[in-house]
Amino acid sequence: MTVNIALLGFGTVASGVPFLLKENGEKITAATGTDIQISKVLVRDDAEKSTLLAQGHDYQFVTSIADILTDASIDIVVELMGRIEPAKTFITQALQAHKHVVTANKDLLAIHGAELLKVAADNGVALYYEAAVAGGIPILRTLANAYNADKITKILGVVNGTSNFMMTKMVDEGWTYDQALAEASRLGYAESDPTNDVDGIDAAYKMVLLSQFAFGMTIDFEKVRHEGIRKITPEDVKLAQKLGFVIKLVGEIVERESGIYAEVVPTFLPQHHQLAKVNGVMNAVFVESIGIGEAMFYGPGAGQKPTATSVVSDLIALAMSVAEHYPAPPFNTFVRETVYAQKEDLLDKYYFAIETEDKTGQLLRLAELFDAEQVSFEQVFQESIGENRASIAIISHRMDLNQFDSLVEQISALDGFKLRNTIKVI
Repeated sequence: MTVNIALLGFGTVASGVPFLLKENGEKITAATGTDIQISKVLVRDDAEKSTLLAQGHDYQFVTSIADILTDASIDIVVELMGRIEPAKTFITQALQAHKHVVTANKDLLAIHGAELLKVAADNGVALYYEAAVAGGIPILRTLANAYNADKITKILGVVNGTSNFMMTKMVDEGWTYDQALAEASRLGYAESDPTNDVDGIDAAYKMVLLSQFAFGMTIDFEKVRHEGIRKITPEDVKLAQKLGFVIKLVGEIVERESGIYAEVVPTFLPQHHQLAKVNGVMNAVFVESIGIGEAMFYGPGAGQKPTATSVVSDLIALAMSVAEHYPAPPFNTFVRETVYAQKEDLLDKYYFAIETEDKTGQLLRLAELFDAEQVSFEQVFQESIGENRASIAIISHRMDLNQFDSLVEQISALDGFKLRNTIKVI
C-alpha cells in the first residue's frame, strides 16, 4: 500500500521532506507498513513550476489547490508555505476535504489553532504540528506522550534562534544590540524585518502551543506578556556577569493556584542554569514537573533537515492510521478549561536599570517608592556616567506582578528619572 501526500510549497523545509523519505525509506516503511509517496506539489505559478522542473525535480507540480483537494487518492496535505494566508484557507479546505494536515506554521496555529482543530475534529481527520515549536526538537510529542504520567508545573524555553544568537554575541563578545543584529542579518538568521524575533513575538507564539501540551490550556496569544531584547545594553550584560548571571530571552509558562500564566521577557539566568549554556541559534525547552523533576530538551530550532524531520515524524504517525484504516488520534488529548493566574500569585525578582541626575537623595526617592509597594532591595549599584548623570541598578527581592507594574509606572513618571530597562531575575 502507498499513502499519498501533497506538499503546499516547495521552499527550504518542504524540499527536505523528500530527502528524508528517500534516505530513511526502509525505516519509515517498517514503522508504517506502507510507503509514503509525494503525489503533488503546490507552487505559486507556472514560472516557479518551470524553474523547479529545470532544476531536475520531477514531481507533479500544480498551481491550483483544487488539483489537490479534489484528488481522492491524496491522504495527507503538508502545509509549509508559512504566514497566515493563504495557508489558513488551504488548511481549512484540506481538512474539510477529509484529508489529514501536517504543518509547521506556528504563527497560524497560535492565533487560529483552536478554530482549525475544531474543523479537523468535525471532519474526522487530524492536524499535526510537531515542527511548529523548536524545529528539530520533538518537544510537543514528548509532552503529549512521555509526560502523560507526570504533572508539569513550569516550562522555560529559549525558543528563538535569532534572538539567542544575538544575545550570545552580546554576552560573549560584548557587542551592542545593533552590532549583533547586523551580524544576524548578514548570516541570514534575521529576516529583513526582524520584529517577530527581537520583540519576542515568535517566542510568544510558541508559548501558546507549549501551553496546550504541557498544561492542557490554550492561552490567548494576546494574554502572553512579551518583550524583546532591543533595550539590552552592554552595561546590563556586564552587571549580569558581575552578579553571576547570563541574559537570555526566555519564555515561561507556569501554573499557579489561580491559573496559568505565560510570558516572554529578557531574563537574568544563573550561569549554572542549563538554559544559560544554550548559545547561538540553538533552542532548548526546560521542563519542571512533580514526577521527573527537571529535564531539558536541546537541539536546533530551525533549518531544513531538523524541521523536515519533525514534519516527517508527523507523516509517519498519520500514515500508520491511514494504512491500518483507523481514525488518527488528536495530536494532543490533554484539554482543560483555560484559567488565567492572578497577578498576585506571580512572584519574581527584577532588575531595574535607571538613569537620573547625579545628586544627593535620588536613591532615597526610589527607596520610598519601593517601600510604599512593600518591596525591598536585594542589591543596589550606583555610578556616575558623566554630564552630571548617574546610573542606578537595583535587584529587588521578590514582588508580585501587580507590584512590578506599579513600580514601572511610578518610576517612569518620576521627574528627573529615566527607567531604561527592567529584566526578570531567576
